[in-house]
Amino acid sequence: MEHVENDEQFQGLRVNKGISEQPTVNPYLNNFKKFKRKIYTVSEYVEGILKGDISLLGQAVTLIESSKPEHQAVAQEVIEKCLPYTGNSIRIGITGVPGAGKSTSIDSFGMQILKEGNKLAVLAIDPSSEVTKGSILGDKTRMERLSTQDNAFIRPSPSAGSLGGVARKTRETIILCEAAGFNRIIVETVGVGQSETAVHSMVDFFLLIQLAGTGDELQGIKRGIMEMADGIVINKADGNNIEKARLAQSHFQNALHLFPLPDSGWAPRVLTYSGYYDLGIEEVLGMIDEYIAFVKENGYFEHRRNSQSRYWMYETINEKLKSNFYNNQHIQKELKICENQVLDAKISSFAAANKVLDIYMKDLMK
Repeated sequence: MEHVENDEQFQGLRVNKGISEQPTVNPYLNNFKKFKRKIYTVSEYVEGILKGDISLLGQAVTLIESSKPEHQAVAQEVIEKCLPYTGNSIRIGITGVPGAGKSTSIDSFGMQILKEGNKLAVLAIDPSSEVTKGSILGDKTRMERLSTQDNAFIRPSPSAGSLGGVARKTRETIILCEAAGFNRIIVETVGVGQSETAVHSMVDFFLLIQLAGTGDELQGIKRGIMEMADGIVINKADGNNIEKARLAQSHFQNALHLFPLPDSGWAPRVLTYSGYYDLGIEEVLGMIDEYIAFVKENGYFEHRRNSQSRYWMYETINEKLKSNFYNNQHIQKELKICENQVLDAKISSFAAANKVLDIYMKDLMK
């Protein structure tokens, strides 16, 4: 359609014709259908993992993290077939307050571990956005050197509101990483909530990273974390901070003397280092190696692994029962009814809970 403004009577004014309306759907979209990701069988996953195929390992971990029943079925079968090839790694848990330099330290620890001829898997539990529940994926950006190494596998997983960011899925991922030939596994916690307890239940050595001058050393910090730690390290012991780090080291060591000797028989130590400048890294890793040799000799290493396997069996049972309960359609309806009754003060919270549980048990008996 011609614009009236282009008529000769309008001097010095011209409007271009323009273009026709474009389709809202990309015309090339159909071409992408042939590029769909291949669906692998359980045997292909297992074979690829045992060969150390990082791509297949990553896809198998994605199945573990998926909430879809069909993905979980495949994942559990893959895990079961990989089990005979696991257990040959040293699992290290690392925790510390946000800002303590956990990711930077892992980058330094990891590079030294690789220099010693090992293969390293880092399972970094990434804080999730409180709004979208998506992963921020900041850990890979803070492990610049490690993320480019062939013998390193870094897997950031969104915490997605789970217990401090760690759960059964991390434990299962460890199994696959071991089957893929990674003989050193590092599990990093978010550093909040009770994630320390979950990580402690899946590693051989639990390392607590602290900073000088935070006041924690004077308070003896949280008793639970102190008792769980097999070693404490003071980060950022460089430049003008060296003396503060040494003072904090002394305070932490004195605080450890207040606790009874752990079941392992190992007296936890306190070391200083700088993750940013790679100072004291070999000493920290040397302490971990010394601990592993110590507990393997006295039999505690095997005892701890067995206790952890038992713990995760019961944790999995609890998780399955909880999932089955809340996904029951009958229970979902009754929960709404009882919730409204509680809010209207017609029934107590405890009576409502017992009522729903009784209904659930009766459904199971049918």
